[in-house]
Amino acid sequence: MTRQTAATRGSGPRTAADREPPDTLREFYENPAVPVASGDARSHRQALMLARALGPVRPGAPPATVLDVGCGDGSAAAVAATVLPGHRIVGVDWSQDALRRAAARVPYAVRGELGDGGLPFADGSADAVLFSEVIEHLVDPDAALDELRRVLRPGGHLMLSTPNLAAWYNRGLLLAGVQPVFSEVSMRGIHGRPGTQVVGHLRLYTARALRGFLPACGFEVVRIAGAPYHDVPRPLRPLDRAACRLPSLASVLLVHARRRRE
Repeated sequence: MTRQTAATRGSGPRTAADREPPDTLREFYENPAVPVASGDARSHRQALMLARALGPVRPGAPPATVLDVGCGDGSAAAVAATVLPGHRIVGVDWSQDALRRAAARVPYAVRGELGDGGLPFADGSADAVLFSEVIEHLVDPDAALDELRRVLRPGGHLMLSTPNLAAWYNRGLLLAGVQPVFSEVSMRGIHGRPGTQVVGHLRLYTARALRGFLPACGFEVVRIAGAPYHDVPRPLRPLDRAACRLPSLASVLLVHARRRRE
């Protein structure tokens, strides 16, 4: 994806010691050492939410067109395809390296950018958009959502996922004066927070913020759910899964929104 934007992230890149610091965001996201995959648990939960929204392909009806915007290596689209039989899934990304990898997993993978007319699709041509682990990498999320709204038909579905700034462990870390997980103060190394992976996060959201931000961009929030984070230490994973029952505490936020009908 355009990085005024970014490609989908999930399992982090190598540490700063393993690679040269990037001069620009574009170089960072085109670096093959930066993974463009996300956790399967999150992908599967998100795909099930979309499957419930779309329903099965009806006899004689055309399949729904689903754009995986910021598809990365296509792993999330491949997971979605298992629960969206008959629907047409198109991977879209800015990174040529990501698209080469995605081509092995999805039948359609095209280059596109988030911005004014940057996606190569007509107005209102998509029934749904998967927007997985992308928004936290954006310099201009307002312009990105304007572009997603343009390509979605009225009433079309937006399935957005992003790390939760207010995850249960981040609340404790902040009370202790520690930089929250997922947040970054540098593109060259980790400072003040747990972990060793630089992932290029520029913005972080809470459930409350998304409930305000998405309607301001022309979307109606239908549901917010939670998903676990694949990199939580193993002894804490049962607690992380339990936190998903209260999305405001979950590691990852899954949002189902719809383009408003006008």
